[in-house]
Amino acid sequence: MVARLPLPGSAAAGGILTLRAMLVGDARDVAAIEQVAYPPPQPWSEGIFRDCLRVGYLCQVLELDGQIIGYGILSIAASEAHLLNVCIAPSHQGCGYGRQLVHHFLDLADRYKADTVYLEVRPSNVAARELYKSLGFRRVGVRKSYYPALPGEPREDAIQLARDIA
Repeated sequence: MVARLPLPGSAAAGGILTLRAMLVGDARDVAAIEQVAYPPPQPWSEGIFRDCLRVGYLCQVLELDGQIIGYGILSIAASEAHLLNVCIAPSHQGCGYGRQLVHHFLDLADRYKADTVYLEVRPSNVAARELYKSLGFRRVGVRKSYYPALPGEPREDAIQLARDIA
């Protein structure tokens, strides 16, 4: 299913914004955005995105005028949802697309009868933390040394966030 979305208020005028299921053929484009958005050694590979599709996670892409500018991956099991990855291409960040994408995944979690949505975020990712806070996520824990690091550098913790759907 393809959904046409309104452009966020801070986005440039014009253009067609759509949201659709990620296809296997999208994995290369999605991985390319991932490589630009996240510094090594953090980025997911094309293979990881293909694996997410293969196991049946809810994988979505956000397109502006037919070009993928963002994506997200949601896992749902036993009334719990886990937002595994949400990313907007750096050239389109700060326009409200990330907020729309997270709202969409919250709606999906509700449709699939999840009670709570969980996610992890880097303490250093202040913009993402502020977005999640504004959307009602609350801190529920810390995962020590969660994020990979370059050789010789310390691993970064992850802040665990949750949001009730009801």
